[in-house]
Amino acid sequence: MAKLIFGERIGRSAQLRPGCSAAIFDATRQKILLQQRSDNGRWCFPGGAMDPGESAAEACEREIREETGLEVRVTRLIAVYSDPHCIVEYADGNRWQVLSLHFEAEVIGGELTLDEETLALDYFSPAEIEQLDLMEHHQIRVHDSFAQTQATFIR
Repeated sequence: MAKLIFGERIGRSAQLRPGCSAAIFDATRQKILLQQRSDNGRWCFPGGAMDPGESAAEACEREIREETGLEVRVTRLIAVYSDPHCIVEYADGNRWQVLSLHFEAEVIGGELTLDEETLALDYFSPAEIEQLDLMEHHQIRVHDSFAQTQATFIR
């Protein structure tokens, strides 16, 4: 199970891991797709770690396909997150400070499908998201995704 640990510059105690997530809007652009994780039951944006030999956009498109069944195309960079005061610790003992690129992506094919990492997938409005058990480090991503600005946030 993945858990978040917060502390002053705790990132120094972990390895740096590049990753990505994606905001995928519904047709009305009033709701975004979230994933309920199977390892902790909490909600977050779909995404994951980059693999060697792929670009950030390729990693995002692959992760979305694996976790949701949707074929997407990355359309823009919403934000870059690199909080040195937060790490993710996994059951296997790995500890990562995440450098995450949060993209907007559009659906170009596929169908919503669950995989072993996903308990549920659904689209939510900001008000509905407030009622979810959302992973803490994804709360700012919700805000940034709905900000309706073309500028990239650096956080």
